[in-house]
Amino acid sequence: MVTARRGRIAVVAMFVVNGALFGVWAARIPAFVERFALDEADLGRLLLCMAGGAILAFPMAGRLSDRIGAARATRLLALGYALTLPMLALAPSAVTLAVVLGLFGAFHGAMDVTMNAWASEVERALARPIMASFHGTWSLGAGLGALSGWLAVADGHGPGAHFLAAALVFGGPALWVALIPWQSARSTAKHGFALPPRALLLVGLVAFCASVGEGAMADWSALFLISVARANEATAALGYAVYSVAMVIARLSADRVIVRLGPVNAARLGGTLALAGVVLALAGQTLATGLSGFVLMGLGYSVMIPLAFSRAANQPGLPPGRAIAGVATLGYGGMLLGPVIIGAVSHATSLVTGFGVLAVLAAASVALARALTPDARA
Repeated sequence: MVTARRGRIAVVAMFVVNGALFGVWAARIPAFVERFALDEADLGRLLLCMAGGAILAFPMAGRLSDRIGAARATRLLALGYALTLPMLALAPSAVTLAVVLGLFGAFHGAMDVTMNAWASEVERALARPIMASFHGTWSLGAGLGALSGWLAVADGHGPGAHFLAAALVFGGPALWVALIPWQSARSTAKHGFALPPRALLLVGLVAFCASVGEGAMADWSALFLISVARANEATAALGYAVYSVAMVIARLSADRVIVRLGPVNAARLGGTLALAGVVLALAGQTLATGLSGFVLMGLGYSVMIPLAFSRAANQPGLPPGRAIAGVATLGYGGMLLGPVIIGAVSHATSLVTGFGVLAVLAAASVALARALTPDARA
């Protein structure tokens, strides 16, 4: 039990650093937009490189985790992830930035896979549901990373100094905490991540609807506040920070909410809150309504991914690893492809219309919530 508790602390450290480095990048996107004179389509293509790197890394991460163990794989990937963050700021052109973003996305996505595998091992060792709390600490890290962006901009620091400091401050202590003895299961079986089987397809779509919103908030929230709400860059960096704080608070209490309401009603509540947040931000188009809407979106999206993973793990007749892998592919794919979708729609129409896509998907998640019923058949 002592080892399991130490394992939980180590996994928390990995979730925090993964979220923090992602939040650091998300908060400083406007600086890269200005440096390379990017429009919505340009930014969308750059973010597609990050998404592509992550998706390509999923099957390789699964094999690496099986071969050397989830704990060791997570530590190695965390180191690579931290090292690639400062490389983003050194990119001399948009083309070079695209290449580095692909590498950054690959480490981010691969670490997502292995740290969730490690988290499931700790959860089994403790014999109680704690996955939502792990995802809550990821959101905490993302919020801290975004907050560091606001502080860096306010103090006049460019991405170079900021990214290097963030890699050291977030990455160093997290890796030190994660260096505990932990025996992960190993296997030589060859497998990769695939789309969910038919029985879990609707569950995967719920995860996709929510994760598109999560990804869009990470990469477009600051630009929304600048372009639509007319905030300055320093203030706009607070957008993702307040969203992440709301998600942290919600996820840390999500297990109790799910027990009280049940998974279907919890998902419906989450989708409704997310929908209300998008509508508020779009209707008001001010800093106050934007930030308030982002808070509601953080509260709403908080329960969706943990619910989808939990539902997948309990699918009768299907190994939990394969089930979770399929749902995760749509889930993380949505988080990474979401910003690209918003960019394409925004370029063709407007950023307001691009954010309107999130309202449609939030409504869809409410309609699909019944798929999260235990033993539901798609």
